[in-house]
Amino acid sequence: MTLVLTELPEAAQEAVARTRERVAALHAELPRNGLVVWTAGNVSERVPRPSVDSPSDGAPSTDPADTPELFVIKPSGVSYDALSPESMVVCTLDGEKIADGTPEALSPSSDTAAHAYVYRHMDEVGGVVHTHSTYATAWAARGEEIPCVLTMMADEFGGPIPVGPLAVIGDDSIGQGIVGTLRTSRSRAVLMRNHGPFTIGHDARDAVKAAVMCEEVARTVHISRQLGEPLAVPETLVDSLFDRYQNVYGQR
Repeated sequence: MTLVLTELPEAAQEAVARTRERVAALHAELPRNGLVVWTAGNVSERVPRPSVDSPSDGAPSTDPADTPELFVIKPSGVSYDALSPESMVVCTLDGEKIADGTPEALSPSSDTAAHAYVYRHMDEVGGVVHTHSTYATAWAARGEEIPCVLTMMADEFGGPIPVGPLAVIGDDSIGQGIVGTLRTSRSRAVLMRNHGPFTIGHDARDAVKAAVMCEEVARTVHISRQLGEPLAVPETLVDSLFDRYQNVYGQR
């Protein structure tokens, strides 16, 4: 039975609306940062589940257990200029589109199964991004991880950016490769072999940031290798840099 957005609790509908706004806006960051061409690439975000409300005057409480887990993702093959909050597709964690108010024929991204698999198997992930950014994809085409030779990499990724297995679009094979690779790494980016980078974050904005940083270090390390052999950041320093950046840097 297909879920109907307008039949969900009001708090859930409001959470979906806010998530659609965020995801639609964040898609503009991909072409702005040179990470995609044409209609390639996608951003998704897990819809926050409403917290339990204390009932007052006999009003029913909102129990997260009564609200299905959902995520919002870009529609397939739609121009970035044509995207809007209303065109963002809402799916269950099985990757199935719900009756979300978009035209029935509007399909979610072809990478939806991969995003759904990540959300089902990595509870800490709130956002997923996929691009075909030039330099990161060039490393993926070689099946080569990006070595940790920059303090920026230690800060952001906690080490090298690993390579995931070759997997084809159409089922959750890519998602399995993402999860299997990132389970053994501190990196929030993975280069799926012969395909391109996927990044994760605690929300979609965090995952977009990781995608931007992934392309930046892929480009810098590539240029460095044209000049000579880059020097690895010592592992003990990687650990301290990662801890400082993740726990001290910036505003709290």
